[in-house]
Amino acid sequence: MAIPTSRTKEAAEIIIEEELCNGCGLCVTVCKDFSLAIENKKVIKTTKPLFGCLACGHCMAICPTGAITISGRTLTSNDLFEIPDRKSIANYEQILALFQRRRSIREFKNKNVEPDLIEKILAAAKTCPMGLPPSDVNVLVLNGKEATGKFAKDFSAYLKSLRFMTNKFFLALMRPFWGKENDELFKNFINPLFYAYIDEMDRGNNYILYDAPLAIYFYGSPYSDPADPVITATYAMIAAESLGLGTCMIGGIHPFIQSGKRARKFRESHGIKFKSKEGLFVIIGYPAVKYQKGINRTFASIEWKN
Repeated sequence: MAIPTSRTKEAAEIIIEEELCNGCGLCVTVCKDFSLAIENKKVIKTTKPLFGCLACGHCMAICPTGAITISGRTLTSNDLFEIPDRKSIANYEQILALFQRRRSIREFKNKNVEPDLIEKILAAAKTCPMGLPPSDVNVLVLNGKEATGKFAKDFSAYLKSLRFMTNKFFLALMRPFWGKENDELFKNFINPLFYAYIDEMDRGNNYILYDAPLAIYFYGSPYSDPADPVITATYAMIAAESLGLGTCMIGGIHPFIQSGKRARKFRESHGIKFKSKEGLFVIIGYPAVKYQKGINRTFASIEWKN
């Protein structure tokens, strides 16, 4: 028994070296699958776990004596590394300053992002939390203006076949099914978006990926937690900012390439493996503009209950 993902459908194996166990019980505390218990001052595997080991690795990572090894669901003991010392991490003020410096950049210098920086961005993004391990986030890297430009042109051509979605008859037909809010979004957002994406591309203006020298698409699978690609994209965006690069999340592509035969063919033509509940493009490059001020943002609401 195990929770399925696109990468594996088997439970991981918990391997216990009894002679190394000191009975501290830390592994039992952090295992939320109820796979472990302490018996006679030693850790044992239970007979009725909740799901079967997901290979989150918590028990292996917290064990002070190395008594536990996890094998399976893409995880082995070779994936362990020493956690950086707290003295080496950024403090709150530094992290806040990084967040405050970031603004969405759509104007880029005509300069490629170096391969080692791309690897650093991906390395940082891989550290993000996930709903269920192993990560079901997939990544498409469009490296260079030629690659991002070709994708944008192909996407614009694909959208032309969907332009019926913007006509008044279609919107009136769909309004009872998708409600007032979606109707307003289509009239006031999707219609102008089609214009910007298609007509402006025909005029030579790339408002899809903004002629970025790098675009990375993070998407899931039919099994994945919808939040996973969004969190991963956020990590990538912050990592890129820390490297002196400008970024912008592009959310207008993903929804259009999910449903129907045309969408499937488009995904296949660009090596996109799955349709996905959620997904985001992040465009990245050296900023051609420099903002002088930040802008305060607000939440829609904050409700405290003590």
